[in-house]
Amino acid sequence: MAPKPKGTLVITLTINGTEHRIDADVRTSLLDALRDHLAMTGTKKGCDHGQCGACTVLVNGRRINSCLTLAVMHEGDAITTIEGLGEPGNLHPMQEAFLHHDGYQCGYCTPGQIVSAVGMLGEVKDGWPSHVSDHLTGEQGLTPEEIAERMSGNICRCSAYPNIVDAIRTASDKTKEPA
Repeated sequence: MAPKPKGTLVITLTINGTEHRIDADVRTSLLDALRDHLAMTGTKKGCDHGQCGACTVLVNGRRINSCLTLAVMHEGDAITTIEGLGEPGNLHPMQEAFLHHDGYQCGYCTPGQIVSAVGMLGEVKDGWPSHVSDHLTGEQGLTPEEIAERMSGNICRCSAYPNIVDAIRTASDKTKEPA
């Protein structure tokens, strides 16, 4: 057995509720760990500089650009990717809303948009920042302008923004309904 290269270690990541062990270079980004080590290719590599949002995942319920963080920093964290939100026949309300409103064109940014939107609604429900949490309990929900501002870190090169905003508003309404 060949010795392990210097700078690598075994990392245990909890992704979509399942533990995964990978042997990776300590400099491996979370994005590259997902795509290259675990074959979870739903999370997209766009700019690799944190500017487009295509690589958005949730870490402990908060959205992050997975290209800007190292995998080793997330041992013990709960990581959710697009693959963990829903499945065929049982889609997440946000995925259903994106389908209903055609919130995609080429589809490349769609996983990051959906994950970011789920995280954004969670942030609003958690009162982050607190002065806007009342929007979810009001008649109109989040305004299109507020959604656009909160989603500004996710770029759609096809400019499907109006449909994306409509999808988020619809999913927001569904998440307000009593269970």
